[in-house]
Amino acid sequence: MQLTVALGQIALVLGDREANLATVRQIAARAEMVGADLLVLPELWGTGYMLEQAHTLSDPLGKGLFEEVAILAARHHLAIIGSLLERDGKQVYNTATLYDAQGKRLHSYRKTHLIGLMQEDQYLGAGQQAEIFDTAWGKSACAICYDLRFPELFRRYALAGAGVIIIPAEWPTVRIEHWRTLLRARAIENQAVVIACNRVGSDRANQFGGHSVVIDPWGNVLVEGDDQSGLLTASVDLDSVAKARDFLPVFRDRRVDLY
Repeated sequence: MQLTVALGQIALVLGDREANLATVRQIAARAEMVGADLLVLPELWGTGYMLEQAHTLSDPLGKGLFEEVAILAARHHLAIIGSLLERDGKQVYNTATLYDAQGKRLHSYRKTHLIGLMQEDQYLGAGQQAEIFDTAWGKSACAICYDLRFPELFRRYALAGAGVIIIPAEWPTVRIEHWRTLLRARAIENQAVVIACNRVGSDRANQFGGHSVVIDPWGNVLVEGDDQSGLLTASVDLDSVAKARDFLPVFRDRRVDLY
């Protein structure tokens, strides 16, 4: 099975939900035109890191910007995933949601590892679940930005059967080589398709590095952006996951008696 992926590598306007939504509307229309099955957006694409106003800028699941994504998914007949500020009572989370091509929410994931460098631990709650989910293209999983530095999460996903792992991010330029290296490592060590979308542009504290990618289970980079805005596309052979895992059965060969 082939999955056509579009990566919406965009610059964000800090705290301006309407401006960012307008950009995403344009990106979704372009993704439909190129025949994408899945559109991946960056982390906190609606607001950027204006976390001191997180409660005001957030929405409950199914409302506000979450609802707008559902509408766009159904209108353009493609699945869409990215993360937004989710309000649940008094608590706010950095939450990624996947909507299918009919606008139905298939999964939500609250970022589990909060990064102090971006003050997430001061303003946001940490997610308490990391589960795989079923999609039209098979079992998948989600991580968000800083989660990439925790290989245990990705191995959990792979052992549970996920063949595709999707990562929205706001990863700074100064550490972009970490981003590129860790993404390939996660794909290779888990024999999974890794799809990662990073923003570009800048906010009050950081320049963001782009280099959004689609990587196959052998670590081959199928598409990679630069540090400029754009829509990237790639088609990935999902059968390559089973072929890689059958050819080199690293999960079977683990020494769980030792580690």
